[in-house]
Amino acid sequence: MIATVLLSIGIVFLAELGDKSQLMALTFALRYRWWVVLGGIATATAAVHVISVAVGHFLGSALPTTAIALVAALTFLAVGVWTLREHLDPADEEETPKVSRFTTAAPFLVVLSAFLLAELGDRTMFATAALATDYDWAGVWLGSTIGMVAADALAIAAGILVGKHLPEHAIGIGSGLLFLFFGSLTLTGLAWPGLGTLPGAAVAIIVPVIAGAVFYALTRRRAALTERIAATDGSEQPAEKLH
Repeated sequence: MIATVLLSIGIVFLAELGDKSQLMALTFALRYRWWVVLGGIATATAAVHVISVAVGHFLGSALPTTAIALVAALTFLAVGVWTLREHLDPADEEETPKVSRFTTAAPFLVVLSAFLLAELGDRTMFATAALATDYDWAGVWLGSTIGMVAADALAIAAGILVGKHLPEHAIGIGSGLLFLFFGSLTLTGLAWPGLGTLPGAAVAIIVPVIAGAVFYALTRRRAALTERIAATDGSEQPAEKLH
């Protein structure tokens, strides 16, 4: 069983290097505390790999992967829009206590649901199912879970290092745009399955670019409106004193 565990760790760890799961883990680590992200990833990974080793590649080929991918894409887009909207006004962000976002279960549930949807029907799931057909299922489950969590832990560590050198407002905007990219990339893969990774990424990046431009325009508009209101209030105060 030890050999099966080590084999599964190696295969899944290598399969996850450079995968979208690592980018997702890095993005979540920029936004939430690392143990919340790691806990959500570990829980989702264990659940997905239970399905993989339990039913093997037979059910894996019958899973409604298109529907799952569509739900995942819509989830990423919704989280991206929500994140950008939250950071539309920096003044509102400063008034909100930072601790409140981390003391609820919402971040854990967001990470858990996102990784569940992203990993169902993913190549790692099929690799785990294939291993389970030839090796002990318990060893495959344990090794594949450890391998994936270890790979994503590297991305979380990178997110922590990056987060220490960036302001929270910039991190929020960047993570929102990345979520939009993930959603757009998933939709692009559904629309053009044979497009390839690099061409698909080139098409998918259009959405966050447009969203970034709109976000910048809205931010400038709000800033100009705030300055105009402040100037109006300042000019009215001397007039009131004269009366």
